[in-house]
Amino acid sequence: MTQRQTARIAVVTVSDRASRGEYEDRSGPAAEAWLREVVISDMQVTRHVIPDGREGVAATLRKLADGEGADLILISGGTGPAPRDETPEALADVIEKELAGFGEEMRRASLAEGVPTAILSRQAAGIRDACLMILLPGKPAAIATCLNAVFAAVPYCLDLIGAARIETDPAKIAAFRPKA
Repeated sequence: MTQRQTARIAVVTVSDRASRGEYEDRSGPAAEAWLREVVISDMQVTRHVIPDGREGVAATLRKLADGEGADLILISGGTGPAPRDETPEALADVIEKELAGFGEEMRRASLAEGVPTAILSRQAAGIRDACLMILLPGKPAAIATCLNAVFAAVPYCLDLIGAARIETDPAKIAAFRPKA
């Protein structure tokens, strides 16, 4: 199977207030800027701002993965313990396989930066067919911390599931692919 040359990456911000225009989405642009700094292969990035809510988030993730053929979806927001924070549940509704190590490593990285509330964040990741979905915190500064912690494994994961191949700038993130 030949991998597609241009990766389709969706960045989804989950926020009631940002989706209503009450404040500017800063996490989506932070995630896209991080990608553009680290990924050196061709990619097409789309950004979406949607309200909180399990059903709506799940529907958006299905549409992006199944209908639009996203290879990678970065989801930001709705990861805390507040009543409307249901993004992890929405992710669980749509993925076929959970990749628990992503959430564990992202929380560890945030704790190492001295953020004691990192234990309240419910970051996660999983795959649906040939799409990797990574759930990040909503705070823009935490997005870089979390992506720096896990992204070395992302290119090989995309290879394994049959998604588009991506390459990273090794001076920023050295992608790990086992030697054959």
